[in-house]
This record gives sequence, structure tokens and C-alpha cells, in this order.
Amino acid sequence: MKQRPYNVVLIVPTGVGASIGGYAGDALPVAKAIASISARLITHPNVLNGAQLYWNLPNTYYVEGFGLDKFANLCWGLRPVNRNRVGLILDSAIEPELRWRHLQVADAARATLGLNLTDYVLTDAPLNVQLRTARSGASWGTIGNPDSLLRAAERLIKQAGAEAIAVVARFPDDMETQALQDYRHGSGVDHLAGAEAIVSHLIVRHFRIPCAHAPALKPLPVDPDISPRAAAEELGYTFLPCVLVGLARAPQFIVGQNRALPGDIWAEEVNAVVIPATACGSSAILSFSNLKAKIIAVEENQTQMQVPPEKLGIKAIRVNSYLEALGVIVADRAGIDENALRPYMSSLHCLSQTSDKL
Repeated sequence: MKQRPYNVVLIVPTGVGASIGGYAGDALPVAKAIASISARLITHPNVLNGAQLYWNLPNTYYVEGFGLDKFANLCWGLRPVNRNRVGLILDSAIEPELRWRHLQVADAARATLGLNLTDYVLTDAPLNVQLRTARSGASWGTIGNPDSLLRAAERLIKQAGAEAIAVVARFPDDMETQALQDYRHGSGVDHLAGAEAIVSHLIVRHFRIPCAHAPALKPLPVDPDISPRAAAEELGYTFLPCVLVGLARAPQFIVGQNRALPGDIWAEEVNAVVIPATACGSSAILSFSNLKAKIIAVEENQTQMQVPPEKLGIKAIRVNSYLEALGVIVADRAGIDENALRPYMSSLHCLSQTSDKL
């Protein structure tokens, strides 16, 4: 009997200060390792985006967070593609010189990587992104002119035939804040990430196509003490390259299983979901916990959240590290109970006899 493909979902929530995955693409090594032992890895931009650094993982699917929630909730499926025609939205608040930096990235992606991009669109009003911090320490934000963003996306889809959308919004410069300094030195929360998620969620929810975001910011002054985990964001003028690469092959969303084709992926086919042990409250994780997938909670990946699986009634396999999570996946693929790989195992117990009463 032919073995069915083993599919894994890797989630590191955005803007919660994850010690692995809370910085500039620093969960990408984890994704590479899991992809190497999986038929298909499904993850989101926060895991794969490393500013100007990225990695081609042919069996990995780049799925925006709102789309991942809908996938986990059995509302949408994922359809792998050979390539997407990517449209680019630039916030009209971006200064001319910074705008040219991003347009040069787009042209370089076309000429050097062979990506298929449409002509770009400027928003008809500044998006006016504002950054916020929750009491928990997680980051979030608001968009002052969401309608301008949606009008720009609609133009790209209808007039240019865009199949995926990259957005570059002008974010506030806060070079002197303690939060930014903490982040650059390897502690604290990515203060941009929560607002970035709002931008991409809006487009995916309205148009049901892949979307990801890159913030436009002034270059930061050189700091010799930058943490290696934050260093990818220090390399240039833009975070756009990884977004364009990710969207180029991001799967399309399918609404309704009656449209299913061979090769489409549905949440029932996910075998394992890997998450930080303190951040189990997302919609996607709650949905997956009701399916057959094993939930693997990694204790070493600490976050600002305090939402362990047990508080939500989620049955999870707790592991210390991503290295141990890889072992659980390998054992599960081989059909081996992970407890058989531990030095101690309890004996079987007899089930108590009960009589059914009418």
C-alpha cells in the first residue's frame, strides 16, 4: 500500500516576541529542517521572511496568516502553483528616494530571479500605519486608510491580472525607542510585526489571494552589537526581496471542496502542527486541535504569551526543542510511538469493566 504524504504545519505567531521566529527570518532554519523530513511543509511569512535573505524550499507553502486560519478551519484549501503573477502596492507616503529603492528591488527580482511582476500601483492616499503594543507585550497596529489599500489591490487584480499582492507600507520611524534597541540586540518584541499582519489580513480576507507585506523604513545607523537573529534586517534599504520570492509560488486559495483538483491540500491531510508551547491560542491552532493532526508544543521557544495547550483543552506532545520536535515527526512518519524512544515506559493497565445502563 502506498504511503500517504506526510504534511506538517509550522506556526510561530507574529509579534509575540518568540525567542525563535520573533526576529528577521530566524525560524527559517527550523523550516528547512522540517521541510527535509516532510512531504509538504505549510507555514506563514513570519517564518520564511528574512528581509533580503530567503531560501528556496520547493515543498514548502507560503501561506498568509488569515489564509492559514481559514485553511485550518476547513473553509479554504490550498492549490500549489508553478508561479504567480505578483502585483506590487506602494504606499503613497513613501518618500521618492525610498520608493525608488523598492522599485529597484522589484526590477531586480524580475531580471535576476525571473519573477513575474505586474506594473505597480501607488495608493491614492497615505495608508497611515500606526503601531501599538498590547498589555501582554505583543505588537499590533492600525491602518488609517484601509479603503485606499483595498482600491489599490482591486486595480492590480482587475487591470493587471495580479494573482498575488505584495504591499510596501510606510511605517513610523522610531529609531530612538527602547523597544527597537531591545529588538536589535536580541530581546523584546518585533514592534512592526503586528501591524504588518493587519495589512496582509485585509487583502486576503477581501480578495482571497496570497498577500504579504514589507515595511518601508529609513535605514538604521550601524550598530556593532546587533544580535545575529536581527541582523538580516540590517543589510540594506528594503525588506521586500523575501516577500516577492515567497509570493511567487504561494499556493492559491480554494473556497469549497467541490472545486478540488488532484494535488490540492486540505487541513484534514495535515499530520503534525508545530507551535511554541506558550502561544497556543490562535484560531489555526484551535482548529487543528479538533482534527487528527498531532500538536507538538516546543517549550524552548518562549513568547510574551501565556497560553499553553492544557489551558485550552488541547492535547499536545510537549518537547523541549525543535530538535526534539524533528525526532517526534520522524518517529510518527515511521509509525513508531515516540514513547518507545524514551528510556522508561509504563506497563499496560487493564481497562475497568463497566456495564451500560439504559
